Order: sequence, then structure tokens, then C-alpha cells
Amino acid sequence: METGTIRLEDLSGGLDLYRTLESGQTYLWRRADGEMYSGTPAPGEWYVTVVDGDVIRARTVDGVLEWQSTTDAESTIRRLLRLDDDLEAIVDAAPDDPLLDEAYEAHRGMRLVTDPSFGTLISFICSAQMRVSRIHSMVSTLAREYGNEVSLNGDTYHAFPTPDQLASATEAELRDLGLGYRAPYVVRTAEMVASGEAHPDDARPLEYEAAREHLCQFVGVGDKVADCVLLFALEFDEAVPLDTWLKTAIEEHYPHCDCGSYTETSRALRKEFGDEYAGYAQTYVFHHLRTGD
Repeated sequence: METGTIRLEDLSGGLDLYRTLESGQTYLWRRADGEMYSGTPAPGEWYVTVVDGDVIRARTVDGVLEWQSTTDAESTIRRLLRLDDDLEAIVDAAPDDPLLDEAYEAHRGMRLVTDPSFGTLISFICSAQMRVSRIHSMVSTLAREYGNEVSLNGDTYHAFPTPDQLASATEAELRDLGLGYRAPYVVRTAEMVASGEAHPDDARPLEYEAAREHLCQFVGVGDKVADCVLLFALEFDEAVPLDTWLKTAIEEHYPHCDCGSYTETSRALRKEFGDEYAGYAQTYVFHHLRTGD
């Protein structure tokens, strides 16, 4: 087992691990106490994910981010949790806006994540009309039923299924696991990736709106889900997923940004939030409105 530490004081803007991993960005991490997305922080609790067959555990204790892994995972941890982002500069560069100022102040240390793209794609296909706790439960069930088992220090975890593993599932099996009408979307998208027909990573070199359009070819993926994949897996920091909470924000705070279509409204809100890091602003506003903190 490999271990390591990173001092939080060395990270620009610090790190709030609870808010980062339980803010609706990721469903590929699990909390060791089984209470992820319960709405209750658990200081010092381990969070666990599996990336490329390696288990990674992370927690914050006494001003330090500790990690354990089946490999030397510091570079992976830095990428997954965006630890090299200059969070102070991102917040300072935000436009002067009352709601955004309030959100940034309330949730200091929350960072964007960069999760594996396939798991993120399937997670957000499952997210339609679902609470965050239910989405997390659904994604965890897919890992348990179809993913590989990986052990660390005597504990066993499940990786998120590969495209081949998930493509082997039937619609009936996935419906029995609670996916409902999302089941055929998940199977067909997994088949597309497994066969080489398309892959979410193919969007990486494209311009932002072209990348969003590219992801919409996957079954069950519309503009909002595509934006989530771009923001939380492919590092398109300008992406602004327009979900229910952001639409509420537009109605109450930015009615001038409602342009009648997803594309035009997204452009207007990106400009409102400051184009380069509009996705950071979106994530803070989403979490702030959803939690009421």
C-alpha cells in the first residue's frame, strides 16, 4: 500500500473535501461510513474511488489531505480533485455578483473534480429527475453488480464497470436494479463506447459547443448531461449545465439571461459568470441553492 500527504495550506484556496465530493459533481466516490449524500459532513472520514484498477482513499485531518492507494497516487489525486487550480485567483476573478459572492463565501475550498469520462457519462445519464443521493446509490449499484473487485489493506471495493462490462447487461437487469426508463440509454451508450463507435474522450480536442454537440450523440444525453460531462470529466471550465437549480437562479436573479433556448441561455449565463471559469461559478451556485447553506 502506498501512502502520502498534502498540506492544505499549500493549496491556493484550500480544500473542502466534503463539499467537493458531495456537491453533486461526482457519483464515482464513496464515503467509508456509507453515508455519502446524506447531507451530514463526517470530518476525517475516508472517501474512496477506483481509477484504472487502483483503489484510492483520501481524507482530510488536521490540515492535511491524506491518501492511501494500491499505487503511487499523488498525481492522480491532484488531477481528480483539481488540487493545482489556483482557487483564490478563480474566486477573485469572478464578476461582482451578490449571489455568486454569497456562494463563494459560504463554500470556501470547494473544487471542481475531474472524474473518468465514461463513468461520468453514465452517472449523468442516470441523473435525470433524480435526487443526488438516489443517483449515487444507482451508480454504486452498477459498480457492485458489474464492476471488478479491487482490494486495499484488506478492504474490498468495486470499480465502475468498463464499457464492455456494462454493455453485457440487459435492459431488464438494469430495470430490476432501479434504473427504470434510463436502462436502455445506459445499455446503448455502453455499447457505443465498447464497440468503438464513439467515446466521450473524443470531445476533448473540440471547441466547447462542438464538444457538447458531440456528446449529444450518446443515447439519453441532452445538452445538460453533455455539459456535466464536459465540466466534471473533460475540464471544459466554461461549461454551465442548466439544471433545475440553475433555471431557478435565472428566474430569480438573472432573468435577462433567459434567451428561450438552451444554447443561447447558456451563452448569456456564461458571460454573466465570466466565461473562463463559468463552470466553477455554476457549481458553487448549484450547491448553494440546493443545500440552502
